[in-house]
Amino acid sequence: MAGSGHRMTRRGFLAGSAATAAGLAVVPRHVLGGQGNVPPSETFGAALIGCGGRGGGTFSDLKGKHGLETRALAMCDVHEGRLEAAMKRAGSSCEGYQDFRRVVERRDIEVIAIATPPHWHALISIACMEAGKDVVCEKPMTRVIAEGRAVVEAERRYGRIFQVGTYGRFGMSRSEHNQQIRKLMLSGLLKPCQGRYFSRGGLKVKEWSGRLDLAPQPVPDGLDWDMYCGPSPLKPYTPLRHGGTHRWFWDYEGGGLADMGQHKLDPITYLFGKDGTAPVEIEAHAPPAHPEVTGMWGWIKFTYADGFQMVLESGEWGEPTGLSSQAVGPDTLSPEDRKKFDALPDPEPCVDFGEAVKTRRKAGGHAEAAHRTACLMHLANIAIRTGRKIRFDPEKEIVLGDDEANRLAYQPMRAPWHL
Repeated sequence: MAGSGHRMTRRGFLAGSAATAAGLAVVPRHVLGGQGNVPPSETFGAALIGCGGRGGGTFSDLKGKHGLETRALAMCDVHEGRLEAAMKRAGSSCEGYQDFRRVVERRDIEVIAIATPPHWHALISIACMEAGKDVVCEKPMTRVIAEGRAVVEAERRYGRIFQVGTYGRFGMSRSEHNQQIRKLMLSGLLKPCQGRYFSRGGLKVKEWSGRLDLAPQPVPDGLDWDMYCGPSPLKPYTPLRHGGTHRWFWDYEGGGLADMGQHKLDPITYLFGKDGTAPVEIEAHAPPAHPEVTGMWGWIKFTYADGFQMVLESGEWGEPTGLSSQAVGPDTLSPEDRKKFDALPDPEPCVDFGEAVKTRRKAGGHAEAAHRTACLMHLANIAIRTGRKIRFDPEKEIVLGDDEANRLAYQPMRAPWHL
């Protein structure tokens, strides 16, 4: 397999030595850098795993959004047609694979973008970081709570850079007003906290509510269906299980809430200082859920230990809550507490993935923060699927007194895949 790095032949070494002895300039201009040239030391070997849907955009964001000079070395997808199209776009330096493990083992690849369906996010992210790669992973970060904690531990253990593919918190972190709110929420001076975040719509609830009239069909040529299902149950193939409509199925994602929730809630968990914890009570208003496919819901209410609430309304089913946002700010503090608040250091702006890769500082959307936001979607879907209010321990990350709910949070993977 290609990708073991550059080799120097004896002839090349002697030719270079002779040229140097003759006083000739043997270093090409692009190696030295300068205007219009990026030296190899600042160019990163990059790969994309998951070439459909958002894949191309996720990969191009490495250079466009994150400012990394990359060289496309590998594309990977379980569907041959999508893989061939991605390789054609990437250029002649790129090789194609249907098994992500062949990409991960390449030592010349340093940065990997992951744009598979979410049931693969955890295993591939962990494998990449274990192999010394930095990772941008599409949202939602994971499919269930247990997977998220495993990714957090891998980021810590292997000292890699991880960034989930949503960027709202970066704008939040560059606003002085928003930083004051975050500082206040992290200070612990609001006891109890009367703040509330309320949002209505924008979660594609109806669009990603699944259908049940799906007859099995033969697996198309060029699709490795067993590898696609991977750690999820091996179900009969239907076209809607592969592609964007995979969001309909609990096996792979979690409906519109999982699809759009990380975009909507990640900047909010940052703003209100909740990206290091989780709610203690989750209540959902929804019709009975189907065990196979996602469905409609009306509202979800998250309550944190300090009293702060987040409320989501779908605007697509059921009656509204009648609730609204309730602001928090330093002006609500007593004079004594205001002095304590003013003495605290201001939060620092988030570090983008590209800067984190270059400086080895933790990225703003790092694994712990991304996991805590993803937990909101997972906990909401657990409340929807069980049909009852649940209580959660943010430290142990278990649902209290509810075995059925914990089985949804800690679902086993299909052998031989495991965390």
